[in-house]
Amino acid sequence: MADKRLMKASDIPAFVDRVIMAGCDICAIGHFNYCLGDLEEMVAADDELLRIGEEFGDRDFLQPEIVAYLRTIGRYIDPGSLASHWSENGKAQ
Repeated sequence: MADKRLMKASDIPAFVDRVIMAGCDICAIGHFNYCLGDLEEMVAADDELLRIGEEFGDRDFLQPEIVAYLRTIGRYIDPGSLASHWSENGKAQ
């Protein structure tokens, strides 16, 4: 059995860009989690998300770094905030 490819931290910006180009509204949830998008977006982009996963490899261990990157580009929602979408948090780019 072949070893599973691991995503590199340096691939995070490209990974995020590819997820966005696939039609998913990826964003961090607080400081510890992120989501690729809402269910309808993820279902519509299922094949592309599979290809992205194969290309970039396992990213679970990079969750804190992905969340931090998403927060630096303004793609986050903090639990308890009044924003209903990451673009409403006032820091979106």
